[in-house]
Amino acid sequence: MKWSFLKVIACGSLLLTANAVAAGNITGYRGQVFYFTDNPVEVKNAADSYKYYEDGVLYVQDGKILEAGDYASLKNKYGNNVALVDYSGKLITPGFIDAHVHYAQMEMVASYGDQLVQWLEKYTMPTERKFSDLQYATKIANLFLDQLINVGTTTAQVFCTVAPQSVEAFFTAAQSRNMRMIAGLAFMDENAPDYALITPEKAYSESKKLIDKWNNKGRLNYSVTPRSAYLLSDAEMQVATRLLKEYPGIHLQTHLAENMESVHMVEKMFPGKGDYLEVYDSYGLLTNHSTFAHSIWISDSDFQLLAKKGGAAVFCPTSNLFLGSGLFNIGSANKYHTKVALGTDYAAGTSLSILQTMNESYKVTQLRKAFSNDPDSVKPLDPFQNFYLATLGGARALALDQYVGSFSPGMEADFIVLDLQSTPVLELRESRSQSLQDILFGLEIVGDDRTIAHTYIMGEKAK
Repeated sequence: MKWSFLKVIACGSLLLTANAVAAGNITGYRGQVFYFTDNPVEVKNAADSYKYYEDGVLYVQDGKILEAGDYASLKNKYGNNVALVDYSGKLITPGFIDAHVHYAQMEMVASYGDQLVQWLEKYTMPTERKFSDLQYATKIANLFLDQLINVGTTTAQVFCTVAPQSVEAFFTAAQSRNMRMIAGLAFMDENAPDYALITPEKAYSESKKLIDKWNNKGRLNYSVTPRSAYLLSDAEMQVATRLLKEYPGIHLQTHLAENMESVHMVEKMFPGKGDYLEVYDSYGLLTNHSTFAHSIWISDSDFQLLAKKGGAAVFCPTSNLFLGSGLFNIGSANKYHTKVALGTDYAAGTSLSILQTMNESYKVTQLRKAFSNDPDSVKPLDPFQNFYLATLGGARALALDQYVGSFSPGMEADFIVLDLQSTPVLELRESRSQSLQDILFGLEIVGDDRTIAHTYIMGEKAK
Protein backbone atom coordinates (compact mmCIF):
# COMPACT_ATOMS: atom_id res chain seq x y z
CA MET A 1 0.00 0.00 0.00
CA LYS A 2 1.35 3.43 -0.89
CA TRP A 3 2.35 5.81 1.86
CA SER A 4 -0.26 8.52 2.45
CA PHE A 5 2.19 11.41 2.13
CA LEU A 6 -0.20 13.58 0.18
CA LYS A 7 -3.36 13.09 2.23
CA VAL A 8 -5.01 16.10 3.76
CA ILE A 9 -5.93 15.71 7.41
CA ALA A 10 -9.10 17.41 8.59
CA CYS A 11 -8.60 20.53 10.69
CA GLY A 12 -9.23 20.17 14.41
CA SER A 13 -11.06 22.64 16.62
CA LEU A 14 -7.81 24.27 17.72
CA LEU A 15 -6.56 24.77 14.17
CA LEU A 16 -5.56 28.29 13.17
CA THR A 17 -4.38 29.46 9.76
CA ALA A 18 -0.75 29.26 8.68
CA ASN A 19 -0.39 32.92 9.63
CA ALA A 20 -1.67 32.31 13.14
CA VAL A 21 -0.18 34.15 16.07
CA ALA A 22 0.71 31.83 18.93
CA ALA A 23 -1.63 31.72 21.91
CA GLY A 24 0.68 32.29 24.81
CA ASN A 25 4.11 31.44 23.48
CA ILE A 26 3.76 27.87 22.21
CA THR A 27 2.94 27.04 18.60
CA GLY A 28 2.54 23.57 17.17
CA TYR A 29 3.21 22.85 13.51
CA ARG A 30 1.39 19.75 12.34
CA GLY A 31 2.67 17.81 9.36
CA GLN A 32 5.09 15.09 8.37
CA VAL A 33 7.98 15.79 10.71
CA PHE A 34 11.41 14.48 9.68
CA TYR A 35 14.87 15.10 11.13
CA PHE A 36 18.18 13.35 11.79
CA THR A 37 19.75 12.35 15.07
CA ASP A 38 22.85 10.71 13.56
CA ASN A 39 24.72 10.09 10.32
CA PRO A 40 22.89 7.34 8.37
CA VAL A 41 26.16 5.85 7.10
CA GLU A 42 27.57 5.59 10.62
CA VAL A 43 24.80 3.39 12.03
CA LYS A 44 23.96 -0.24 11.29
CA ASN A 45 20.45 0.58 10.14
CA ALA A 46 19.71 3.93 8.48
CA ALA A 47 16.32 4.04 10.22
CA ASP A 48 18.17 4.47 13.52
CA SER A 49 19.62 7.78 12.32
CA TYR A 50 16.39 9.75 11.94
CA LYS A 51 12.94 10.42 13.35
CA TYR A 52 9.90 10.47 11.11
CA TYR A 53 6.32 11.12 12.14
CA GLU A 54 3.84 10.80 9.27
CA ASP A 55 1.26 12.71 11.31
CA GLY A 56 3.63 14.65 13.53
CA VAL A 57 3.87 17.92 15.34
CA LEU A 58 6.73 20.32 16.03
CA TYR A 59 6.23 22.50 19.10
CA VAL A 60 8.08 25.81 19.23
CA GLN A 61 8.36 28.16 22.20
CA ASP A 62 10.17 31.52 22.23
CA GLY A 63 12.13 30.66 19.08
CA LYS A 64 13.36 27.30 20.37
CA ILE A 65 12.32 23.70 19.76
CA LEU A 66 10.13 22.48 22.60
CA GLU A 67 9.41 19.00 21.30
CA ALA A 68 8.79 17.00 18.13
CA GLY A 69 6.82 13.83 17.92
CA ASP A 70 3.62 12.02 17.00
CA TYR A 71 0.62 14.34 16.93
CA ALA A 72 -1.82 11.86 18.49
CA SER A 73 0.52 11.33 21.44
CA LEU A 74 1.34 15.01 22.00
CA LYS A 75 -1.80 16.90 21.00
CA ASN A 76 -3.07 17.33 24.58
CA LYS A 77 0.30 17.60 26.33
CA TYR A 78 0.46 21.40 26.46
CA GLY A 79 -3.21 22.08 27.16
CA ASN A 80 -5.55 24.31 25.22
CA ASN A 81 -3.26 27.30 25.05
CA VAL A 82 -1.40 26.15 21.94
CA ALA A 83 -1.80 27.66 18.49
CA LEU A 84 -1.80 24.91 15.90
CA VAL A 85 -0.63 25.60 12.35
CA ASP A 86 -1.71 22.92 9.91
CA TYR A 87 0.84 21.77 7.36
CA SER A 88 -0.72 18.34 6.89
CA GLY A 89 0.49 16.66 3.72
CA LYS A 90 3.72 18.69 3.81
CA LEU A 91 7.16 17.73 5.12
CA ILE A 92 8.65 19.71 8.01
CA THR A 93 12.44 19.49 8.29
CA PRO A 94 15.29 21.55 9.77
CA GLY A 95 16.37 24.43 7.55
CA PHE A 96 19.05 23.71 4.99
CA ILE A 97 22.71 24.54 5.62
CA ASP A 98 25.07 25.86 2.94
CA ALA A 99 28.64 25.38 4.19
CA HIS A 100 30.42 27.24 1.37
CA VAL A 101 29.10 30.18 -0.65
CA HIS A 102 30.33 33.54 -2.01
CA TYR A 103 27.64 36.19 -1.61
CA ALA A 104 29.72 38.76 -3.50
CA GLN A 105 29.56 36.71 -6.71
CA MET A 106 25.79 36.92 -7.22
CA GLU A 107 25.87 39.07 -10.34
CA MET A 108 28.43 36.91 -12.12
CA VAL A 109 26.55 33.61 -12.04
CA ALA A 110 26.59 31.81 -15.40
CA SER A 111 29.84 33.39 -16.58
CA TYR A 112 30.95 31.37 -19.58
CA GLY A 113 34.03 29.23 -19.99
CA ASP A 114 37.44 28.85 -18.31
CA GLN A 115 38.56 26.78 -15.37
CA LEU A 116 39.19 27.90 -11.82
CA VAL A 117 42.33 30.08 -11.94
CA GLN A 118 41.44 31.85 -15.19
CA TRP A 119 37.76 32.16 -14.22
CA LEU A 120 38.68 33.90 -10.97
CA GLU A 121 40.92 36.40 -12.72
CA LYS A 122 38.50 37.07 -15.59
CA TYR A 123 35.22 37.29 -13.68
CA THR A 124 35.52 37.01 -9.91
CA MET A 125 38.15 39.58 -8.99
CA PRO A 126 36.60 42.39 -11.07
CA THR A 127 33.16 41.65 -9.63
CA GLU A 128 34.37 41.53 -6.03
CA ARG A 129 36.19 44.83 -6.52
CA LYS A 130 32.80 46.57 -6.30
CA PHE A 131 32.40 45.57 -2.66
CA SER A 132 34.57 48.36 -1.33
CA ASP A 133 31.36 50.37 -1.85
CA LEU A 134 29.31 49.81 1.31
CA GLN A 135 26.07 50.80 -0.38
CA TYR A 136 26.55 48.27 -3.16
CA ALA A 137 27.66 45.56 -0.71
CA THR A 138 24.55 46.20 1.38
CA LYS A 139 22.30 45.88 -1.66
CA ILE A 140 23.79 42.51 -2.64
CA ALA A 141 23.89 41.20 0.95
CA ASN A 142 20.18 41.84 1.35
CA LEU A 143 19.36 40.27 -2.00
CA PHE A 144 21.51 37.25 -1.17
CA LEU A 145 19.91 36.60 2.22
CA ASP A 146 16.41 37.01 0.82
CA GLN A 147 17.24 34.42 -1.82
CA LEU A 148 18.58 32.02 0.81
CA ILE A 149 15.30 32.27 2.69
CA ASN A 150 13.42 31.68 -0.55
CA VAL A 151 15.26 28.39 -1.18
CA GLY A 152 15.04 27.21 2.43
CA THR A 153 18.62 27.88 3.54
CA THR A 154 18.63 29.13 7.12
CA THR A 155 22.37 28.86 7.90
CA ALA A 156 25.38 29.46 5.67
CA GLN A 157 29.12 29.92 5.90
CA VAL A 158 29.95 32.79 3.59
CA PHE A 159 33.03 34.21 1.90
CA CYS A 160 33.04 37.98 1.80
CA THR A 161 35.70 39.87 -0.16
CA VAL A 162 39.01 41.54 0.63
CA ALA A 163 37.06 44.72 1.48
CA PRO A 164 36.00 45.10 5.16
CA GLN A 165 32.86 46.86 3.91
CA SER A 166 31.70 43.56 2.42
CA VAL A 167 31.84 41.92 5.85
CA GLU A 168 30.11 44.81 7.59
CA ALA A 169 27.32 44.79 5.04
CA PHE A 170 26.81 41.05 5.27
CA PHE A 171 26.73 40.78 9.06
CA THR A 172 24.45 43.81 9.35
CA ALA A 173 21.96 42.28 6.90
CA ALA A 174 22.12 38.87 8.61
CA GLN A 175 21.64 40.40 12.04
CA SER A 176 18.54 42.26 10.88
CA ARG A 177 17.00 38.90 9.90
CA ASN A 178 18.19 37.11 13.06
CA MET A 179 19.84 34.43 10.93
CA ARG A 180 22.57 32.08 12.11
CA MET A 181 25.42 32.94 9.77
CA ILE A 182 29.20 32.54 9.61
CA ALA A 183 31.33 34.84 7.45
CA GLY A 184 34.75 36.43 7.16
CA LEU A 185 37.09 38.74 5.27
CA ALA A 186 38.74 36.81 2.43
CA PHE A 187 42.44 37.64 2.27
CA MET A 188 45.21 36.87 -0.25
CA ASP A 189 48.48 38.41 -1.38
CA GLU A 190 49.70 36.27 -4.29
CA ASN A 191 48.67 35.32 -7.85
CA ALA A 192 45.86 37.88 -8.18
CA PRO A 193 45.50 41.45 -9.52
CA ASP A 194 47.01 44.15 -7.30
CA TYR A 195 43.61 45.60 -6.43
CA ALA A 196 42.51 42.23 -5.03
CA LEU A 197 45.49 41.82 -2.69
CA ILE A 198 45.85 42.77 0.95
CA THR A 199 49.10 42.89 2.90
CA PRO A 200 49.65 40.49 5.80
CA GLU A 201 49.64 43.41 8.24
CA LYS A 202 46.32 44.72 6.99
CA ALA A 203 44.80 41.24 6.68
CA TYR A 204 45.55 40.73 10.36
CA SER A 205 44.41 44.12 11.63
CA GLU A 206 41.18 44.21 9.60
CA SER A 207 40.30 40.61 10.48
CA LYS A 208 40.93 41.29 14.16
CA LYS A 209 38.67 44.36 14.16
CA LEU A 210 35.89 42.42 12.47
CA ILE A 211 36.24 39.46 14.84
CA ASP A 212 36.05 41.69 17.88
CA LYS A 213 32.94 43.38 16.53
CA TRP A 214 30.96 40.47 15.11
CA ASN A 215 32.08 37.09 16.45
CA ASN A 216 29.44 35.56 18.73
CA LYS A 217 27.24 38.62 18.36
CA GLY A 218 23.73 37.21 18.53
CA ARG A 219 23.53 34.35 16.05
CA LEU A 220 26.62 35.43 14.13
CA ASN A 221 30.04 33.80 14.06
CA TYR A 222 33.24 34.87 12.38
CA SER A 223 35.31 32.60 10.16
CA VAL A 224 39.00 33.34 9.52
CA THR A 225 39.13 33.24 5.73
CA PRO A 226 42.48 32.73 3.96
CA ARG A 227 41.22 32.43 0.42
CA SER A 228 43.31 29.52 -0.82
CA ALA A 229 46.88 28.37 -0.30
CA TYR A 230 47.90 29.11 -3.89
CA LEU A 231 46.87 32.75 -3.33
CA LEU A 232 48.81 33.17 -0.08
CA SER A 233 52.41 33.84 0.84
CA ASP A 234 54.00 32.31 3.92
CA ALA A 235 53.46 35.60 5.76
CA GLU A 236 49.78 35.67 4.85
CA MET A 237 49.33 32.06 5.97
CA GLN A 238 50.91 33.08 9.27
CA VAL A 239 48.14 35.65 9.67
CA ALA A 240 45.59 32.86 9.81
CA THR A 241 47.76 30.95 12.26
CA ARG A 242 48.01 33.97 14.55
CA LEU A 243 44.26 34.65 14.49
CA LEU A 244 43.42 31.04 15.35
CA LYS A 245 45.80 31.16 18.31
CA GLU A 246 44.39 34.47 19.56
CA TYR A 247 40.77 33.34 19.21
CA PRO A 248 40.55 29.69 20.31
CA GLY A 249 37.59 27.86 18.82
CA ILE A 250 37.03 30.36 16.01
CA HIS A 251 35.95 29.05 12.61
CA LEU A 252 38.23 28.83 9.59
CA GLN A 253 37.14 28.43 5.97
CA THR A 254 39.27 28.05 2.86
CA HIS A 255 39.57 26.15 -0.42
CA LEU A 256 41.37 22.83 -0.85
CA ALA A 257 42.51 21.01 -3.99
CA GLU A 258 39.72 22.37 -6.17
CA ASN A 259 41.48 21.55 -9.43
CA MET A 260 44.81 20.13 -10.52
CA GLU A 261 46.27 23.47 -11.62
CA SER A 262 45.85 24.93 -8.13
CA VAL A 263 47.31 21.74 -6.63
CA HIS A 264 50.49 22.12 -8.71
CA MET A 265 50.75 25.81 -7.79
CA VAL A 266 50.67 24.96 -4.08
CA GLU A 267 53.37 22.32 -4.53
CA LYS A 268 55.67 24.94 -6.08
CA MET A 269 54.87 27.68 -3.56
CA PHE A 270 55.33 25.57 -0.42
CA PRO A 271 58.11 23.03 -1.16
CA GLY A 272 58.81 20.56 1.59
CA LYS A 273 55.48 21.07 3.37
CA GLY A 274 53.70 18.08 1.85
CA ASP A 275 50.50 18.12 -0.16
CA TYR A 276 47.79 20.78 -0.21
CA LEU A 277 46.09 19.71 3.03
CA GLU A 278 49.41 19.16 4.78
CA VAL A 279 50.37 22.74 3.93
CA TYR A 280 47.34 23.98 5.86
CA ASP A 281 48.07 21.57 8.70
CA SER A 282 51.69 22.75 8.91
CA TYR A 283 50.34 26.22 9.78
CA GLY A 284 47.98 24.84 12.42
CA LEU A 285 44.89 25.56 10.33
CA LEU A 286 43.35 22.10 10.52
CA THR A 287 41.04 22.11 13.56
CA ASN A 288 37.57 20.86 14.45
CA HIS A 289 36.22 24.27 13.40
CA SER A 290 37.89 24.22 9.95
CA THR A 291 36.11 23.56 6.67
CA PHE A 292 37.80 22.92 3.33
CA ALA A 293 35.72 23.60 0.25
CA HIS A 294 35.92 21.19 -2.70
CA SER A 295 38.57 18.72 -1.43
CA ILE A 296 38.52 16.96 -4.79
CA TRP A 297 42.13 16.11 -5.58
CA ILE A 298 43.07 14.69 -2.20
CA SER A 299 44.18 11.24 -1.15
CA ASP A 300 42.71 8.71 1.24
CA SER A 301 45.40 9.73 3.74
CA ASP A 302 44.07 13.30 3.50
CA PHE A 303 40.56 12.13 4.33
CA GLN A 304 42.05 10.30 7.29
CA LEU A 305 43.91 13.43 8.39
CA LEU A 306 40.74 15.50 8.15
CA ALA A 307 38.92 12.97 10.29
CA LYS A 308 41.73 12.79 12.83
CA LYS A 309 41.87 16.56 13.30
CA GLY A 310 38.10 17.04 13.13
CA GLY A 311 38.12 19.16 9.98
CA ALA A 312 35.37 18.95 7.37
CA ALA A 313 35.24 18.72 3.59
CA VAL A 314 32.58 20.68 1.74
CA PHE A 315 31.08 18.97 -1.30
CA CYS A 316 30.29 21.61 -3.97
CA PRO A 317 28.91 19.61 -6.91
CA THR A 318 27.37 22.32 -9.12
CA SER A 319 30.54 24.40 -8.99
CA ASN A 320 32.80 21.42 -9.61
CA LEU A 321 30.82 20.42 -12.68
CA PHE A 322 30.46 23.98 -14.01
CA LEU A 323 34.20 24.72 -13.86
CA GLY A 324 35.21 21.19 -14.84
CA SER A 325 37.19 20.82 -11.62
CA GLY A 326 36.57 17.17 -10.80
CA LEU A 327 34.38 14.76 -8.84
CA PHE A 328 34.31 14.68 -5.04
CA ASN A 329 34.84 11.20 -3.54
CA ILE A 330 32.07 10.76 -0.97
CA GLY A 331 32.98 7.06 -0.76
CA SER A 332 36.43 7.81 0.67
CA ALA A 333 34.99 10.40 3.02
CA ASN A 334 32.54 7.82 4.37
CA LYS A 335 35.22 5.14 4.59
CA TYR A 336 37.35 7.28 6.89
CA HIS A 337 34.46 8.88 8.83
CA THR A 338 35.32 12.35 7.56
CA LYS A 339 32.81 15.10 8.25
CA VAL A 340 31.19 16.39 5.05
CA ALA A 341 28.78 19.22 4.32
CA LEU A 342 27.12 20.50 1.16
CA GLY A 343 28.03 23.85 -0.38
CA THR A 344 26.53 25.69 -3.32
CA ASP A 345 29.78 27.64 -3.95
CA TYR A 346 27.64 30.25 -5.67
CA ALA A 347 28.44 31.72 -8.18
CA ALA A 348 30.79 29.17 -9.65
CA GLY A 349 27.96 27.03 -8.42
CA THR A 350 24.90 27.69 -10.53
CA SER A 351 22.15 27.71 -7.92
CA LEU A 352 21.66 28.79 -4.30
CA SER A 353 19.19 25.94 -3.84
CA ILE A 354 20.33 23.09 -1.62
CA LEU A 355 17.72 20.87 -3.29
CA GLN A 356 19.46 21.54 -6.61
CA THR A 357 22.81 20.92 -4.93
CA MET A 358 21.56 17.54 -3.68
CA ASN A 359 20.43 16.78 -7.22
CA GLU A 360 23.93 17.42 -8.56
CA SER A 361 25.66 15.63 -5.68
CA TYR A 362 23.79 12.45 -6.57
CA LYS A 363 24.86 12.82 -10.21
CA VAL A 364 28.50 13.32 -9.23
CA THR A 365 28.50 10.04 -7.32
CA GLN A 366 26.88 8.33 -10.30
CA LEU A 367 29.42 9.84 -12.70
CA ARG A 368 32.30 8.43 -10.66
CA LYS A 369 31.20 5.00 -11.90
CA ALA A 370 32.37 5.97 -15.39
CA PHE A 371 35.94 6.39 -14.10
CA SER A 372 36.08 3.22 -12.02
CA ASN A 373 37.39 -0.19 -13.04
CA ASP A 374 34.70 -1.63 -10.82
CA PRO A 375 31.56 0.54 -11.26
CA ASP A 376 29.51 -1.63 -8.92
CA SER A 377 31.84 -0.71 -6.06
CA VAL A 378 30.92 2.98 -6.41
CA LYS A 379 27.76 3.58 -4.45
CA PRO A 380 25.41 6.40 -5.45
CA LEU A 381 24.64 8.96 -2.77
CA ASP A 382 21.69 7.67 -0.77
CA PRO A 383 18.87 10.22 -0.25
CA PHE A 384 19.07 9.74 3.51
CA GLN A 385 22.73 10.75 3.53
CA ASN A 386 22.03 13.58 1.11
CA PHE A 387 19.38 15.10 3.41
CA TYR A 388 21.66 14.48 6.38
CA LEU A 389 24.46 16.45 4.71
CA ALA A 390 22.01 19.29 4.07
CA THR A 391 20.89 19.49 7.71
CA LEU A 392 22.55 17.84 10.71
CA GLY A 393 25.67 16.88 8.74
CA GLY A 394 26.19 20.47 7.71
CA ALA A 395 25.66 21.62 11.29
CA ARG A 396 28.23 19.12 12.57
CA ALA A 397 30.75 20.15 9.91
CA LEU A 398 30.36 23.77 11.03
CA ALA A 399 30.42 22.90 14.75
CA LEU A 400 26.90 24.33 15.09
CA ASP A 401 25.00 21.13 15.85
CA GLN A 402 24.20 22.28 19.38
CA TYR A 403 22.13 25.06 17.79
CA VAL A 404 20.72 23.95 14.43
CA GLY A 405 20.35 20.98 12.09
CA SER A 406 17.91 18.86 14.10
CA PHE A 407 14.81 19.09 16.29
CA SER A 408 16.16 18.23 19.74
CA PRO A 409 14.54 20.20 22.58
CA GLY A 410 16.25 23.55 23.13
CA MET A 411 17.64 23.88 19.62
CA GLU A 412 16.93 27.00 17.59
CA ALA A 413 13.69 26.77 15.62
CA ASP A 414 15.02 27.19 12.08
CA PHE A 415 12.87 24.93 9.92
CA ILE A 416 11.27 24.66 6.51
CA VAL A 417 8.02 23.29 5.11
CA LEU A 418 8.36 21.31 1.89
CA ASP A 419 5.32 21.11 -0.39
CA LEU A 420 5.17 17.70 -2.04
CA GLN A 421 2.58 19.02 -4.47
CA SER A 422 4.38 22.26 -5.38
CA THR A 423 4.50 21.42 -9.08
CA PRO A 424 2.46 19.02 -11.22
CA VAL A 425 5.58 17.01 -12.01
CA LEU A 426 6.59 16.67 -8.34
CA GLU A 427 3.03 15.79 -7.32
CA LEU A 428 2.90 13.07 -9.96
CA ARG A 429 6.35 11.77 -8.98
CA GLU A 430 5.56 11.64 -5.27
CA SER A 431 2.17 9.97 -5.79
CA ARG A 432 4.00 6.78 -6.79
CA SER A 433 6.44 6.74 -3.88
CA GLN A 434 6.39 3.65 -1.70
CA SER A 435 8.75 4.72 1.08
CA LEU A 436 10.22 7.71 2.87
CA GLN A 437 13.51 7.12 1.06
CA ASP A 438 11.73 7.38 -2.29
CA ILE A 439 9.89 10.54 -1.23
CA LEU A 440 13.21 12.17 -0.32
CA PHE A 441 14.81 11.12 -3.58
CA GLY A 442 11.93 12.61 -5.55
CA LEU A 443 12.30 15.87 -3.64
CA GLU A 444 16.03 16.17 -4.24
CA ILE A 445 15.81 15.41 -7.96
CA VAL A 446 12.55 17.15 -8.96
CA GLY A 447 12.14 19.77 -6.21
CA ASP A 448 13.11 23.43 -6.56
CA ASP A 449 12.52 26.79 -4.88
CA ARG A 450 8.76 26.36 -5.38
CA THR A 451 8.95 23.28 -3.16
CA ILE A 452 9.95 25.46 -0.20
CA ALA A 453 6.49 26.49 0.95
CA HIS A 454 7.70 28.24 4.10
CA THR A 455 10.93 29.11 5.86
CA TYR A 456 11.04 29.82 9.60
CA ILE A 457 13.85 31.65 11.38
CA MET A 458 13.86 31.21 15.18
CA GLY A 459 10.16 30.34 15.00
CA GLU A 460 9.26 33.39 12.90
CA LYS A 461 7.92 32.84 9.41
CA ALA A 462 10.24 34.49 6.88
CA LYS A 463 8.63 32.99 3.77
